[in-house]
Amino acid sequence: MTIKEIAVLAGVSAGTVDRVIYRRGRVSAETKKKIEAIIERYQFTPNPIARRLKRNRAYRFCAFLPRQDQDAGYWGQVLEGIREGVTQIAPLGIETEIIEFDRYSIRGFHRASASLLSKRPEGILLSPIMPDKIKGFITKIQDSEIPCVFFDADLPGAKPLCAIGQDSFRGGYLAGRLMHLLAGKPTRPVAVLDAHGEDYHITRRRDGFLRYAGEQGFSAVVREYSGYKGSEISVDEIALFLREHPDLGGVFITNCMAHRVAEAAKQEKRNFLLVGYDLIPKNRELLRNGGIHAIISQRPEEQGREALLNLYRHVVLEQRIPSKIEIPLDVYIKENIPL
Repeated sequence: MTIKEIAVLAGVSAGTVDRVIYRRGRVSAETKKKIEAIIERYQFTPNPIARRLKRNRAYRFCAFLPRQDQDAGYWGQVLEGIREGVTQIAPLGIETEIIEFDRYSIRGFHRASASLLSKRPEGILLSPIMPDKIKGFITKIQDSEIPCVFFDADLPGAKPLCAIGQDSFRGGYLAGRLMHLLAGKPTRPVAVLDAHGEDYHITRRRDGFLRYAGEQGFSAVVREYSGYKGSEISVDEIALFLREHPDLGGVFITNCMAHRVAEAAKQEKRNFLLVGYDLIPKNRELLRNGGIHAIISQRPEEQGREALLNLYRHVVLEQRIPSKIEIPLDVYIKENIPL
């Protein structure tokens, strides 16, 4: 399907079709409706290179995420996926700027978010972590009518074009089932270390685990750690918790810091089942060595790549994209770690 063919079907000139597609000039409401119906019926997609030439400037997107070295390198994995997407769309005239911020610095977050808004990009992709910080930022994005795609998490009340991530409650429920399958019904208490307890998706993982524990009748104790104290959860903090609870049979930590729980357990000469999230290098190594018993992976590279590509499909190609893309709950144990 070409612009000329659409014009023939609509009984108008190619120039009129061009004005509707590229939103330039005035076209009657009736004619516009007729042309858009043909475009929808035949799934016409404008040539992105031609669109850029008509605009006489590149499309500009911004990816907003924590520093790639934070959270044990998890965000670096997301960034790898975003860069994979960049290699696909950059030849089509799409510029993507990466803006990283320090998730443990309120001042750093506000400085980076203000810088992003000043650039007035045609699209933004971000992870809606730290809800009390980011809600105002998301409101400003929506007030500016900038298309936005979420990855890694969702946020109640926000209305992104698309949210890409796992069902966090089901992830926590799965962690409880894994604990149960690996140990049989726990006879000793198990613990949930609620790292970044201020984040909505993290609390949903905790709640899912506790739901499973309640259904199965085993005892669970919760310790919440806030990211607002200025740093990631430390080995010493975890070791202190383990000393306070000497009879634990298992620990579920709700983010990527399972390797620090394993290190604290080794330091305290403790032995229990350990379930965590994210196949970052340190977790992968400990999973292989038996220091961690199971990891739930959320495919961070895929999330980053698909967030950028779906933003491109919506903004540049004007295609419909799903409002939600659910990432599978991948489970890794020692025997199935990818090489």
